[in-house]
Amino acid sequence: MLLGGDPGIGKTTLLLQSMVATAEGGNFNSVYVSGEESASQLAIRARRLGLPLSQLNVLTETNVDIVIGEATKNKPSILVVDSIQTMYTEDLQSTPGSVGQVRECASRLVGFAKSTGIAIYLVGHVTKDGAIAGPRVLEHMVDVTLYFEGDPDGLYRMIRAIKNRFGAVNELGVFAMTDQGLREVANPSAILLSRHEKPVPGSVIMVTREGTRPMLVEVQALLNESQVMNPRRVTVGLDQNRLSMLLAVLNRHCGISTGSSDVFANIVGGIRVGETGADLAIAMAVMSSLRDKALPNDMITFGEIGLAGEIRPVSGGAERLKEAAKHGFKFAVVPIGNVPKLLPKGMKVKAVSRLEDALKVISGTEQ
Repeated sequence: MLLGGDPGIGKTTLLLQSMVATAEGGNFNSVYVSGEESASQLAIRARRLGLPLSQLNVLTETNVDIVIGEATKNKPSILVVDSIQTMYTEDLQSTPGSVGQVRECASRLVGFAKSTGIAIYLVGHVTKDGAIAGPRVLEHMVDVTLYFEGDPDGLYRMIRAIKNRFGAVNELGVFAMTDQGLREVANPSAILLSRHEKPVPGSVIMVTREGTRPMLVEVQALLNESQVMNPRRVTVGLDQNRLSMLLAVLNRHCGISTGSSDVFANIVGGIRVGETGADLAIAMAVMSSLRDKALPNDMITFGEIGLAGEIRPVSGGAERLKEAAKHGFKFAVVPIGNVPKLLPKGMKVKAVSRLEDALKVISGTEQ
């Protein structure tokens, strides 16, 4: 299993807590191989987190052959290697962290894991673009690739499964970083919603899906008169090209031009939404900001928008509506193909098939 994340995001904290949790939950013997921190540094961290040092076995070594030799002798159930970029083998002359060393060390560890049944966690550095550093073949070698995301200065962290040979991908785990380490957030929707005291323009709640989990997030948009010749299109947590496409659809099929305005779109909470089900929420947030008219606080939406202006259904419509109803939302604007036969109790649904029909909700002419 390969775990990547920015420096200081909490990878070591997560793995130390996981080792203690598995030791307490069963007869598991774990070894933490540290190529970056000394044993005393890890002990200081463990004491700060309130973890029992007796359940932490630490090996400070960067030679992969010695690591495999010690693991063969001690036969741990779990082996953590932090990080793969610090490992080296004397069979290669290149320095640790080079493409050749990373590929060869990972190959030996993967082969060792498959031949012995030992679960191995590899910690990987990431580049400035957020991808795991080193050859791309590293992600092809492993069975599971996880990305640990979030703002190091913020409270919340997310683990996203990009590859998983043992189960579903695109699952999301949400954690809060506290003085006592990482704590699971059982209900991410509750912490990702601002729930303004009064409705504000440019804000709409959508129900996205991360793997099998429906989750409520707030989509915000802000339009401002541009001071430059080429107006900016800025997104945080969204695909910028998707925003440009939706603005073109609004112009072509609804007669709404944003060519003289800077357009900013944001997903609250620092998470990233990559699914097309966010299209309708983005378009409605843009229109709400443009007209300076707030949408109801108890309204949610989701749906994909095509280039012809049609609104297409997305997967898991019924589950999304149930999640919204559970959090007290009473009104939903959804694709006509996502309207379930049995609506959640107390939920009113407006089914739309065209973008112009959905925008009538903002103007108040239809609800």
